[in-house]
This record gives sequence, C-alpha cells and structure tokens, in this order.
Amino acid sequence: MKKILNHLFEQKTFTKQQAKEILMDLTRGKFNTSQMAAFMAVYCMRNITVQELEGFRDAMLELCLPINLADYQLIDLCGTGGDGKDTFNISTLASFIVAGAGYKVAKHGNYGVSSGCGSSNVMEYLGYRFTNDIGALKHNLDTAGICFLHAPLFHPAMKTVAPIRKELGVKTFFNMLGPMVNPAKPQFQMVGVYSLELARLYAYLYQKSDQKYTILHSLEGYDEVSLTCDFKTYSNAGERTYSLKNLGFEKIQPNKIAGGSSVKESAEIFKAVLIGEGSTEQNNVVLSNAAIAINTIKPSASFADCFYEAEESLLSKAALTSFKKLLA
Repeated sequence: MKKILNHLFEQKTFTKQQAKEILMDLTRGKFNTSQMAAFMAVYCMRNITVQELEGFRDAMLELCLPINLADYQLIDLCGTGGDGKDTFNISTLASFIVAGAGYKVAKHGNYGVSSGCGSSNVMEYLGYRFTNDIGALKHNLDTAGICFLHAPLFHPAMKTVAPIRKELGVKTFFNMLGPMVNPAKPQFQMVGVYSLELARLYAYLYQKSDQKYTILHSLEGYDEVSLTCDFKTYSNAGERTYSLKNLGFEKIQPNKIAGGSSVKESAEIFKAVLIGEGSTEQNNVVLSNAAIAINTIKPSASFADCFYEAEESLLSKAALTSFKKLLA
C-alpha cells in the first residue's frame, strides 16, 4: 500500500489492469483498515481517469454474485449519490412510477453513505426484506414489475470496505461505481452523476457497451433532474441540454425537494408522493426523472409524452400498486 499511496502522492495514474488489481486486493482484505482508509481519502483528492474507473468497475463485476434475469428487458434508475444535496429518494420513487407504467425495473440500491437516507434505508424502513434469491426476484418482476437489488447481498467482497466508507462519511470512488455494477446487467440504464466531468467519463465507458443509456446531471450539481436548474444528458443519441423554460417548468427552490432529517421523515415523503399527497414540486421532480428513464427505453418519444406516461402511472395509483405488490 505504501507504493500505491506514493504513486498517488506523485499525481500518477493507474492503468486499467492496475486499478482492477488494487480493488481486488482491497476487497480481499490484503490491506489493513488504516491503509484502506488512507487510500480512499487520498484518492478523493484527485480526479479519476477513464482507465481507472473501467478497472475498478471490472473488478466489482468479477467479484459480484451473478444473477440471471436475461428473460426480462430491464431498466435501472440509479444515481451515484455524493452530490451533497440531501434530496428525498427521487430515483427510487421514479423506479416505481416506471414499473407502474408497465416497464420492468431492476433497482440497484444501497444504504446511504454520504447522504442520510439511501434507497436501501427507505425500502427497509417501509418493510421490504432484501433478498438475492432468484426465484423471489423473478416473482417480484412478474407481479410488481420491479425487483430491488440490495448491493451488499450481491457484492459480498464489499463487506471489507463498507465500515470504512461509513466511518469516512464522504463520497469516494465507490460512489462512482454503484450504478455501473448492477448484477442484473440491465439492457437500459438511467444514471445520475454529481459532476459534468464524471458524466463525460461515464459517457465514454457506456459508448463501449451494448446498453441503451442516459447519463444525466443537473447543472447546479445534482445527480438527478432537480428542476432547480437546467440539466444535461449524454445518451446513445449524443449530448443534449434541457432547458426548464422549454420544458414548461418554473425553476424551483432546493428546499422544495429536500429529504427528511431522518429515515422516518424520508419515508414519510416517499409514501406521500406514492399515495398522491406529494407537493407539486416533489411530483414534478419524480415524474421528470421517470420520464427520462422511459425516454431511454423509447428514444423516439418526446419528453412530454414520456412525462404524461409517468404521470398516468402516479395518478392512477399504478405506481403505488407496484410498491404494495413488491412489499407483499
């Protein structure tokens, strides 16, 4: 580890293979906790390269528990987190709206590390029991249109670094990896990222895959469509900037989409949106993210058409039904 840290201190980069080997060694417990904490902290002080991100991703996928859901056309809605905005669970809610609209969703999620309430926190609080049983996951997809993939159950090697990430409490390169290592390997993916630089790195890697994807970033630093500002997307069709004015939205204030100060409060917001008691701002933000996801599956459709499709899922309570069926 001393050699690796000195490499970082000298502002040198790693090759794809070196990055892969480093992450494999980290997760196998080759280094002690102090060394791993030092590596993660020092790594935060410089920008990651495409080769390093690709190497880390390949290591995670090689180490993960494989799961075969190839019979389904799946989409994942997942953000990197780490934007420091403490919004409510927007992408998780949007996932149920997409499922309610008739699409199959494989939602990859985890406990919050740099935020107070990750998708796994709120799902667990609301009564969902995590599973990696293939039969149960297929049943979820068949009945609810969605399955929830709790990352620790599929990435057992991560148990070595999970406590260190929690103690550090800040975003690390593991935030960047989360959306890229969904064990179901969905054909479609909507990924929110916290910086334009990371969006471009993601775009470069996703161009090399056979996935249909949309990478999005709101220009004030959100890893989702926030409606507090314009947002940018990178997709199979190229790069695009969406103007709130052109989409017909008024700019909203950040406090309108804030999450709760506890998991309980976050869960209350979650339930309120699903049962039709969310605020206009909360609803529009969730529906906009769901619309981008639907647009990823149906690239020839307009944003407006996809938004209306998402809105029908919410207003008809189809999204709520999907949620209830998953819990059942």
